[in-house]
Amino acid sequence: MNTLYGINNCDSCRKARKALEARGIDYRYHDLRDDGLDRERLTRFLAMAELATLLNTRSTTWRGLDGADQQAARDDDEHAAALILAQPTLLKRPLLDTGERLLVGLPRDGYAGLDDSA
Repeated sequence: MNTLYGINNCDSCRKARKALEARGIDYRYHDLRDDGLDRERLTRFLAMAELATLLNTRSTTWRGLDGADQQAARDDDEHAAALILAQPTLLKRPLLDTGERLLVGLPRDGYAGLDDSA
């Protein structure tokens, strides 16, 4: 089963949900703010994508961090993981976990390469 990770008030996440529904692709939605993020799930994400790809350095949450935390997150994966676990909105969104791969961000093709069996 596909799982879409995002936050409810994110425009890209809303577009991702609409794109999946328009293609008839089944998915479960996981709100990172409301449902949280555990270390096991974050470890899975990090095994499937580089930290630099996952870390949303354009987010309001990132801009709210002090410079020392920002630099430490860039230099130290454990520090970055701890920050992401404390503030899951530091992850780029949407994240679509197909079970075989992790798609970070909304693809330009709106998930055209996926089908219900992905």
